[in-house]
Amino acid sequence: MKKISRRSFLTAAAACGAAAALSACGGSSASSTAASSTAGSTAASAAAGPVTLQWSVWDKESTPYWQAMADGYMASHKDVTIEMVDLGSSDYMTVLATQLAGSADLDVVTVKDIPGYANLINLDYLKPLNEVLTRDTGDFNGTIEQLTTDDGNFYAVPFRSDFWVLYYNKDLFDQYGLAEPTSWDNILACIDTFNENGITPFATSMMKPSYMMELFLLAQVGADGQKNYYDDSWIPALDCIKELYDKGAFPADTMTMTEDDIRVLFADDKAAMMINGSWTVSSLKDQDGMRLISVPTLPGGTGGSNVVLSGFGSGWYMSKEAAERDDATLKFLKYLTSPEVMTRFIAVGGSPAITCDAPEGATPLEVSAMEMLNTATTSAPACDSQVTRESWLNLTEPGIQYIISGQTSPADLLAQCRNLN
Repeated sequence: MKKISRRSFLTAAAACGAAAALSACGGSSASSTAASSTAGSTAASAAAGPVTLQWSVWDKESTPYWQAMADGYMASHKDVTIEMVDLGSSDYMTVLATQLAGSADLDVVTVKDIPGYANLINLDYLKPLNEVLTRDTGDFNGTIEQLTTDDGNFYAVPFRSDFWVLYYNKDLFDQYGLAEPTSWDNILACIDTFNENGITPFATSMMKPSYMMELFLLAQVGADGQKNYYDDSWIPALDCIKELYDKGAFPADTMTMTEDDIRVLFADDKAAMMINGSWTVSSLKDQDGMRLISVPTLPGGTGGSNVVLSGFGSGWYMSKEAAERDDATLKFLKYLTSPEVMTRFIAVGGSPAITCDAPEGATPLEVSAMEMLNTATTSAPACDSQVTRESWLNLTEPGIQYIISGQTSPADLLAQCRNLN
């Protein structure tokens, strides 16, 4: 069996987890290779006699969707008991590898990051899912091909993806009669009005500007241009960030603010816009005025609402031992990737890899998230996962600070980054 390297797999799998966030819940006519989405009937799912499945998770008490998924399955499969094994979050992947090496009775394995996925494949603990699962590849937007390793197998079915977005407070835009920030012109047009009324137009930290750089870059050059690492075609994205700074769109202390500072500023209705990740939805969803979108196309750009920046979050895997014993684990795995479960996942604050319509009772913010994902036709992984760490930090910390303060030019900074990549 050929083994994958962490470096070569990191970019591809990050992309695949990201693109999976854009796939439709329903089936398609494409060839079958991925996990079945059908929850199935009780009769079809029940094993012959009582079955107990061990499911590795982290932070069970503070992560409500684990229990919601287990309870849903057990309610329709009376002979099955799901026992969650909480391995904690801080050293989860290390503890998991130790458990598997010690012949722990883990049936469904939750893997929380790409390096951990690659490591478990190399250790030969996971069952190749292409040997046992059937589902149309179109449901995952072709990402199973990207998950396939050098040995021709894929071992993962993603369930959670993270994505980076532009949040905005619709109530503030409405209050001052401003058009929502769905275009670059609208963003520029709102700055003076918000400043005149004591509202920070854009809550952002220039001490940690990586999120803004990622999204402005994608809005300028699109998913294809993003791969032209540190090309001069990136210059307009840097120019747009400087333009916002020059117009007073950022907080006065943007050079020293932390990510926590900007989240508080936005959540307290003291800022109109903020760039952040999908993990922030759960803390903002009960504020009716909150919305999220992709950063709109920048002047002369090719990105915008057609592309979303997303990354693999977590996925389901099946141990070899469970696969060899019976099909009970396989049935549970199919259930976990069904539209029914993904809808429940959204309802408790998750961001599913297989996008679905927002569940009944979803907040306006949650609805806007689903609309954004369904509008996008492609996705891209974070650029910082594709280039060297040294070059990316040179661009963002302190590179962008030097640009907005006029100490260097975008062309010179990008040339430095090319040399470091």
